[in-house]
Amino acid sequence: MNTRFIRLAIGACAAALLAASAAAGAAERLPIIDAHSQAEDGIALERIVELMDAAGVSRTILAARRKTTVRDMVAFARRHPDRITAAVRTKGGAYQDKSTRAFQAFLDKQLKFPEFAAMAEVLIYHAEKHNRKGKSIAPEVAFPPGHEKVAVALDAARKRGWPFIAHIEFAGIGADRGLYMRQLEAMLRASPGQPFVLIHMAQLGPDEAARLIAAHPNLYFIPAHTNPVMTARSREPWPEMFAGRKLSPPWRALIVRYPERFVLGFDNVWANHWEKFYLPQVAVWRDALADLPDDVAHAVAHGNAERLWNLPPAQ
Repeated sequence: MNTRFIRLAIGACAAALLAASAAAGAAERLPIIDAHSQAEDGIALERIVELMDAAGVSRTILAARRKTTVRDMVAFARRHPDRITAAVRTKGGAYQDKSTRAFQAFLDKQLKFPEFAAMAEVLIYHAEKHNRKGKSIAPEVAFPPGHEKVAVALDAARKRGWPFIAHIEFAGIGADRGLYMRQLEAMLRASPGQPFVLIHMAQLGPDEAARLIAAHPNLYFIPAHTNPVMTARSREPWPEMFAGRKLSPPWRALIVRYPERFVLGFDNVWANHWEKFYLPQVAVWRDALADLPDDVAHAVAHGNAERLWNLPPAQ
């Protein structure tokens, strides 16, 4: 075989290996902000910081749930102001079972604390959730975007300059899907200066996500639970945005086209989300980010969260 050809082939292979190594190294160093997760009483709050350290996650916007109290979250954010941004809790009986006035009082109690610098997701449509044995672990919640409780939460977020995170599972709404979509788009048009963020990609496919992005400049998406670590173990119709450990071509193309509209977040809810699935999720997202142009990867991983929530630059 031609000696010059062999040298060229070896050189090309070496260059490819160096490029792959550089991309992997850049992905490992890429700052990550988790724009939305939750802490229940099943996991110690300090354990969350340990796991963030292990994953290389710079900051988490974190909300309390179940028996984790407002004061627990405030104290935690005070201990770790450079790592934890406390988010006002919206879930629970005050939202789901009580009057709008009671929900307003629930928000007002939290808003007195300056440590809160964000608001957790607001459940607009949340299908009932079951464990693998079929036992219900979370009820159905259905408050259309025009509901007065949604308006109360939106008003609180707007007054403080916070993005409004809406949890809408369009794949599960059924006959009311059109109503929810019309009311969502009316809400987006009525508040053009207010950032709205749909978590879990709102269970939409890339074509409809693209339509909404093009139509509404104040709309953003958090792709929580859309990676193979979560979709492989879930019965829920979360969008599958990945092909292997990279974004699938339609989703990759959409993110590259609109890099300013996607905000990385994991939405850890239960203790096992933190202990079993958090590190693998961060790892698969790092692989996906390494496959994106550098400016796009930085925007999705941390830059958009910094801009929307007025956070200091992630390290």
